[in-house]
Amino acid sequence: MMARRITYHKSLTAEVIAEGYERDESVGFCVGCGEEAEGVEPDAQYYECEDCGKCLVFGAEELALYLPANSVPVYVPTKGGGR
Repeated sequence: MMARRITYHKSLTAEVIAEGYERDESVGFCVGCGEEAEGVEPDAQYYECEDCGKCLVFGAEELALYLPANSVPVYVPTKGGGR
């Protein structure tokens, strides 16, 4: 399966992710546009963002596994799956 590398939105710092999780365990963030998402499971991956429409919402707890946020890439499978 082919994948393309994407990076976290510049507004998603370790502090923002940690504060979001401490405030509400059901919060997530879109790594594409940086918007906060409500009602997201802590281990969510690739949920659709209500703001930008991309499937790049992750639960805050899931993102916390990769802190500092901007140092670890997130891989998004591309369509087709070929090499």
